[in-house]
Amino acid sequence: MHPRPLALSLLALTLAAPSLRAEEGMWTFDNPPTKQIQEKYGWAPDQAWLDHVRLSSLRFPGGSGSFVSRDGLVLTNHHVGRGWIQRVSSKDADYVQNGFAAATREQEIKVPGLEVMTLMTMDNITERLAKALKEGLPEKEALKAREVEIEKIKGEMQQKSGLTCEHVSLYQGGEHWIYSYKKHTDVRLVFAPEQQIAFFGGDPDNFTFPRQDLDFSVFRVYENGQPYQPKDFLHWTQTGLKAGDLTFVTGHPGRTNRQDTYAQMLYSRDVAIPMRLASLERRKSALVEYAKLSPEASRQVGTQIFGVENSMKALTGYLSGLKDRSAMARIEAAEKELRAKVARDPKLAPAGESWGKIEQATKVARGMAKESLNVGTANSTLLGHALALVRIADEAALPSEKRLPEYSDANLKTQRTRLGVPSPYYPEQETFLFTKGLAEAARELGPEHRFVKAMLGGKTPGEVARAAVAGSRLGDPEVRKTLLAGGKKALAESTDPMILLARKLDPIARELRKRQEDLVTSVLTEQASRIARARFAIYGKNTYPDATFTLRISYGAVAGYPANGTFIQPFTTFGGLFDRYDGWGGNEARAHDGAWTLPQRWVDRRGALDPSVPYNFAHKVDIIGGNSGSPVIDRKGELVGLIFDGNIESLPGNYFYDEKVNRGVAVDARAIIQALDKVYGATGLVAELTGK
Repeated sequence: MHPRPLALSLLALTLAAPSLRAEEGMWTFDNPPTKQIQEKYGWAPDQAWLDHVRLSSLRFPGGSGSFVSRDGLVLTNHHVGRGWIQRVSSKDADYVQNGFAAATREQEIKVPGLEVMTLMTMDNITERLAKALKEGLPEKEALKAREVEIEKIKGEMQQKSGLTCEHVSLYQGGEHWIYSYKKHTDVRLVFAPEQQIAFFGGDPDNFTFPRQDLDFSVFRVYENGQPYQPKDFLHWTQTGLKAGDLTFVTGHPGRTNRQDTYAQMLYSRDVAIPMRLASLERRKSALVEYAKLSPEASRQVGTQIFGVENSMKALTGYLSGLKDRSAMARIEAAEKELRAKVARDPKLAPAGESWGKIEQATKVARGMAKESLNVGTANSTLLGHALALVRIADEAALPSEKRLPEYSDANLKTQRTRLGVPSPYYPEQETFLFTKGLAEAARELGPEHRFVKAMLGGKTPGEVARAAVAGSRLGDPEVRKTLLAGGKKALAESTDPMILLARKLDPIARELRKRQEDLVTSVLTEQASRIARARFAIYGKNTYPDATFTLRISYGAVAGYPANGTFIQPFTTFGGLFDRYDGWGGNEARAHDGAWTLPQRWVDRRGALDPSVPYNFAHKVDIIGGNSGSPVIDRKGELVGLIFDGNIESLPGNYFYDEKVNRGVAVDARAIIQALDKVYGATGLVAELTGK
């Protein structure tokens, strides 16, 4: 996931009181809400059930997935796999547009660079970390000391286990963990439906319900050239769901901001989100302009446009929550109540200063926001490669304790590997988008800004972009490997124009980062941790932490919800798919850029499908972006569906949960099997998935 802009938002309603709302929460596996589940549903998962679903779950880049067969089949969303599907596509074999089905395992396509992860162990290092830090350190020194100790612990654990270890901060720094993953690096594409059926309804239907999307794709993990056989995988349901049935979601929600302070909320509402939305709108305009150049140009950037539109709609929904006056008033009152409780306890009183310090840091952040957003790679893949090469060489030459946290020995190895992975490269696209990115930076920062001067050197954005792209060889992974092998000497001697630009940009970016860490990041990190410890002292650990793109479990029943003066049904069906298709005039009408058209094979096979089979469903689960591709699991631990979205009413859930209307949206497992069997004739895949 890309580093987000300073994410500053709401204090959750629930944290002001010890009780939680019904199905609320993205819970960690060390602290599942079994008591609440038992009280409401008369049943709760035991440890064996929890271990099984944890080890069956997978983390994708930016999303989630799960093992679904004994021979390593992996299920995720089409939109989670889309970028990787495009990576193995070409002008003559467009698997995103036309779909893909491997008839045999020999036809399964290895996807360069795709890695998926299984969470094997979780270790709480909070106490060890606290003992290693001196009391009363200034914020900046505390942040650095903590980072050094974390890297030391990670290195020890990684060497001992052989797993990939990551630091996880929970409860705004109230707890620190090491999550250890088994990394799977040989992942192959097995099946993908056509983009149009996977994203039926297009952007107009995105984040809505009722829906009719077949948003799934299937991969397979290999190890030592053979299909990987996981100890744990999810068996496919034999019965399916009905309204009211209890479901669970295990996945990797990306980020929520329910534990931030009211001052942080105001920053997000007034600065961070509006600026990000404006930037995304400009990026979308550039991509759409490029796409109009030719059908091939459109194919190249289709996935990027999809991602930008998805982000814009999500951010707009988040912003609507921040603008909800009644919710804001309740949240402000909740914070005042917590602060009052802290002030009354002499042992906690020092944390009372933290809210004011965070508020001051947000004021500093406001003055740095535009620069933070616009000093970067300016939409250039090649410049991104160049910066990575320069930074790896510079950081690798330093003692480990003096490096930036992301350049530990283990991380350096990962980054070097990724730089050597082949990926599609289109010089015309690179020149076009780099030109637009440089022009945007110049417009936003002004011609006298040091970044603009360093990048343009008195030339126009187009002149700089054309010369840099034409003269660079960094699109070739073998060239990148050679530079990596040569280290600082090779980088210092390189005359590649992108390397030369990176050398100018890197000191500017580092100085900006240092100012952010000194004045904002260190303050937020340290003071949020103090508030978290005070909150634990008052309420105990009877709640869940904000999402951090780490494995979580959510639960809730299949249910509709009130909207538009009526009630929305919990299930849609294949019949509803064709009703929507017919209602918009079919393939001939192409309403709203063909949002509700169907691939021809679906029109041809319409009569073979049972119109009553459930297609998509809504359920009361607390999810957010990153949960895409998460398995939906029933009490038996069987796979009954696949999360692909939330309804639009759930988007303010980035900040607070509303049980009346927050719903996850999933593909029904029965729909996947019927489509594979009746539309695609993938009988072998059906047999492997169902075990029949």
